Amino acid sequence: MLRVDSSKPCKLVYSLCQHEFLGFLIEPHVVQLNPDGGFSLTYQRLFSTTADEFASILDDTDRKLIKLLEETEQGSIIKRYYKKPIRPIVYFLRVFDEKLFSVIRPKIEKRLVEALSLIGEKPFYLMSKEGWPVERQLTIASDPATVLFHFRRSEEETRYFPTIKYQGIRIEFMFRGAQVVCNQPALLLLEDVLYSFEGDIEGKKLQPFLNKRFISIPKASEKNYFERFVAPLIEKHHVYAEGFTINTEKFDARPILKVIYVEGGVSQLQLYFKYDHYVFAAGSESKVSVRMEKNGDDYIFHRIKRSTIWEKNKLDELLERGLKTTSSLFVTLELGQSNLAEQDAAFSVFDWLNENHEELVELGFEFEQPEGGKRFIFGTNKINLEVTESNDWFDLNAIVYFGTHRIPFIDLRNHILNRIREYVLPSGEIAVIPETWFSQYGNLLSFAEKSDEGLKLKKHHLGLLADFANSELASITIDRKLQQLTNFEQIEEADSPRDFKGTLRAYQKAGYNWFHFLRKFNFGGCLADDMGLGKTVQTLSLLQKVKEENADRGTFVTSLIVMPTSLIYNWMKEAEKFAPTLKIMAHTGSSRSKDISTFTRYDVVFTTYGVTRVDAEMLSGLFFHYIILDESQNIKNPSSKAYKAVKQLKSQHKLILSGTPVENSVNDLWAQMSFINPGLLGSQHFFQDTFVTPIEKKKDEEKARRLQALIKPFILRRTKDQVATELPAKSEQVFYCSMSEDQLDYYEKIKSEYRNDLLQALEDGTFAKSQVQVLQGLTKLRQIANHPAMLDKDYEGESGKFESVVSTLESVLAEDHKVLVFSQFVKQLDIYRNYFDKRGVRYSYLDGSTQNRGDIVQEFQENGDIKLFLISLKAGGVGLNLTEADYVFLLDPWWNPAVEQQAIDRAHRIGQKKSVFIYKFITKDTVEEKILALQNRKRLVAESLITTEESFVKSLTADDIREILN
Repeated sequence: MLRVDSSKPCKLVYSLCQHEFLGFLIEPHVVQLNPDGGFSLTYQRLFSTTADEFASILDDTDRKLIKLLEETEQGSIIKRYYKKPIRPIVYFLRVFDEKLFSVIRPKIEKRLVEALSLIGEKPFYLMSKEGWPVERQLTIASDPATVLFHFRRSEEETRYFPTIKYQGIRIEFMFRGAQVVCNQPALLLLEDVLYSFEGDIEGKKLQPFLNKRFISIPKASEKNYFERFVAPLIEKHHVYAEGFTINTEKFDARPILKVIYVEGGVSQLQLYFKYDHYVFAAGSESKVSVRMEKNGDDYIFHRIKRSTIWEKNKLDELLERGLKTTSSLFVTLELGQSNLAEQDAAFSVFDWLNENHEELVELGFEFEQPEGGKRFIFGTNKINLEVTESNDWFDLNAIVYFGTHRIPFIDLRNHILNRIREYVLPSGEIAVIPETWFSQYGNLLSFAEKSDEGLKLKKHHLGLLADFANSELASITIDRKLQQLTNFEQIEEADSPRDFKGTLRAYQKAGYNWFHFLRKFNFGGCLADDMGLGKTVQTLSLLQKVKEENADRGTFVTSLIVMPTSLIYNWMKEAEKFAPTLKIMAHTGSSRSKDISTFTRYDVVFTTYGVTRVDAEMLSGLFFHYIILDESQNIKNPSSKAYKAVKQLKSQHKLILSGTPVENSVNDLWAQMSFINPGLLGSQHFFQDTFVTPIEKKKDEEKARRLQALIKPFILRRTKDQVATELPAKSEQVFYCSMSEDQLDYYEKIKSEYRNDLLQALEDGTFAKSQVQVLQGLTKLRQIANHPAMLDKDYEGESGKFESVVSTLESVLAEDHKVLVFSQFVKQLDIYRNYFDKRGVRYSYLDGSTQNRGDIVQEFQENGDIKLFLISLKAGGVGLNLTEADYVFLLDPWWNPAVEQQAIDRAHRIGQKKSVFIYKFITKDTVEEKILALQNRKRLVAESLITTEESFVKSLTADDIREILN
């Protein structure tokens, strides 16, 4: 074969050829033309790599065809299916087999069909056996041919053969040298014409008849043959029959959803369609389905015409409503992942079915269940709940509807409280309780009590009705004023006390109004305003009003306020300032009176948690008008002596005050709430199981929302950002300090000791037990980051942070500012005290052992010569009013940003006239820097639950520890 000269006349042709192993292929060839314009014997196969030489005779379609047909060339196929270099003849003789042919041939045929659609009118030839690409010109038939399959059944046999028509005229193809060029779809080469066919006919159905008049099926095999071959053939193609009947039938279809209950698994729905009594699974694209019926010796084939577009629309109606298909064989449906309730996958489709039941019935769907299993009922489920107000109770009257079945609500109590999904109806059928009912009604039923008429709810569980009041879940008839308790802004105004000195700010007046509202309905409450917003003042205004009301009636009452020892002075001062007519007594100290009758001469008695523990028996002998607990988190532990002591006290009204009612855990709420409104949160065990564990361990937002609804009417919390718009600005700045060389050596030595131990604990799984060790190690590293002398009295080196703090302090003090310096380490404050003592700098000082706190605070506030106040966090984090200071230095970062905030609030509070500057000092490349990053990462935890050091450490993951120690 000579190479074609592209500079001389030549022509591109497409040749149909037969490969010994791969079957029919089409190849592009360039053939040199003779002087007379005929084809010479010089030709060459064209590839993408050689096409540019013949660009003048190619168009875009030719280039596409060359690329497409390259994929069917033997070299290309061998490379795709065999990764090692191999000669083609070796590949086909040793590697290639029937199995590979069955994989490769359909892919080749797909490309042949695509190529023929592009070739159209282009030169198309048959290749000779010797390989000459232009032996005979071929024509591609312009229209598809039709095939009719004939069956003639007699007593002895059934004969079967096809006939072919092209443009309405029958063409003979048997014994004419016809060849099946392509199987799927069928392409037949007959007398130089290439025919395609209507319908999805396979070439193998024509192949036997190229050299045979008919196929004979003996009587003995006919039933099997009719079922397996004839029925599918009738479904897809035109069939003419003698000796049996083919009926074409058309019916209106009905969609059927079959519910498949899988206990402990994912229940599903199967979609079927019924055409009269014929049932077809969804998912088939075939427009005709055939069912064979044998009646004596007769066969009847029923051709049922299916509405495939209508069937698809019915499936789409289900998919649009949140279902998804799980099988392509027949349509099985289950809920999409986003709608699937994890714990109840077995019932999720039941919930979906019941929620959509009315709509599905309107859309024509019918429902079935497998025989022999549980019988479920389907339909719209609802609860008609009526709430009416009695004297001390709400009466709950409710009827449950499962479809047409009516059930008293009280009958479901055990099911809803124990999450039992199946409710057996009197008929023996099973109703599935909707998943949403457990969260909607669980709280209500947990706290409702059984009465003769049905169920009743204590008044203080008003918060449980808030969800129902704003929904279609219930009709509620209760006092309009009582409903306002869930939205305190709408609470009616209470008259202000006559002899109160000072003016309450708008939000403080709202708090005062709220106190009166609680008193009217005999509820206890928790005022949880931010530090510095005047909880003391709001309380004193209430007690002043109580005194005046009783004086007008000619009566006298005594109230008791219990607080930490450090706050007694503050309360005394505030009472003298704002309510000077109140007769007050401090029941403290070793010389305090043991005669309870002396209390009755005073309007308000101040005492401490410590004294209450000791004097509980004596104090319980008097019925107070109000008992008020300040910093009520002191009783958060129900097993503590403080809690047990205050629970013995008796009064008409109870209030608690705390900027941080939740310090460590949601659990902190129980004791405080059970003090003001006993029974509000159920038993301690119930509260732990129902709220604490799900909220803290499982981050259950729904449970957190339910708890919020319960307590919301009785907790009033305002943040500074919300209400104290008149406060001057505050700005925070972080100062990064480098360690001195000695300090760095010391730090690295201690860090490696702890890191080795802790990383080992992480590896061997004992980390959980090492949390005390974690806290110890981290505390030591924090101390070294501040000043190694805190750990080692003999340390003589320098501290980078100490130098930085002292330098900044001296600049600020030189400008005549007052500064609060906070550290949680008393040892650190000692280092600074020592430094300032040596230099004769005056300062105020306060830690846990300080006795005369009031005097010290007053001196700092009033004495212009004292600019510096050194304070330990635990002693000075609450109850101090230090508005003379306008700078706050935080020497060491705390795990919990809320604790830092409390320190800042000593200066940034009502009464502050100047802008407040907060300086945080952080030692670079130490645990302090990591704490700062963790604070930001865990800010959400800190904001939702104000945590302490210990609980913060418990929340650290193994990865957090690794990050800190790296």
